[in-house]
Amino acid sequence: MEYICIPFFVNNITGDFMNEITNVITRTLIVLIIIFISFKLMGKKQVSQMSMFDYITGITIGSIVADISLDIDKNLIAGLVSLLIYCITDILVSILSLKSVNLRNFFNSKEVPLIINGKINRENMSKNKITINILQTEARLMGYFDLDEINNAILEPNGMISFEPKDKEKPATKKDMGIKSNNKGLVYNLIIDGKILKDNLEHAKKTEKWLKHELKVLGKKLEDILLLTIDGEEKINFYTK
Repeated sequence: MEYICIPFFVNNITGDFMNEITNVITRTLIVLIIIFISFKLMGKKQVSQMSMFDYITGITIGSIVADISLDIDKNLIAGLVSLLIYCITDILVSILSLKSVNLRNFFNSKEVPLIINGKINRENMSKNKITINILQTEARLMGYFDLDEINNAILEPNGMISFEPKDKEKPATKKDMGIKSNNKGLVYNLIIDGKILKDNLEHAKKTEKWLKHELKVLGKKLEDILLLTIDGEEKINFYTK
């Protein structure tokens, strides 16, 4: 009897093992197909371009994928439904963000000036948990070893910091050639997708009345403007839809 039971026992273990392997392969392929289709619909974004919402969603989706792929005791249908909910929510948020500036700012946040015309904005640094050491480190990584070399620094929505050097520090040859040049200063977005950005209008020390007058001079309607900016020299650039 022992000689008969041992092969049966071995065959039983081998059969269970193969069933598990087949189950894992099947579940993984199903999840992979759904993830591929979902990410195609989400659009092409590099990690550095992801918003905080995209980042959180991506981490959660990765956790769900690993869970339902490897844990065969978990309900596959329930896992797929949860996965689809996260993917669809991310797609809807992306679509709504394209149509609404307010939602875009809510989910993606806005650019925050950390240095303005050579002066450090401590209030904005404190709000965004940016210490002076972090600012110095980021500046050094961009090749600026002294903050006195920086004219403007902006914290971008993706968490990176952009730097504009002072005119005398720029690698251009205007100073060497004796050509007088001034910094254009920060460029403010005043209109995006037909919506007036009141905060930026205030930072640029302009009013809605002034902006509407400028649109009238340009012969453009507010709803036709995709992007309108103004720099420190009060030069206006705009792009229509």
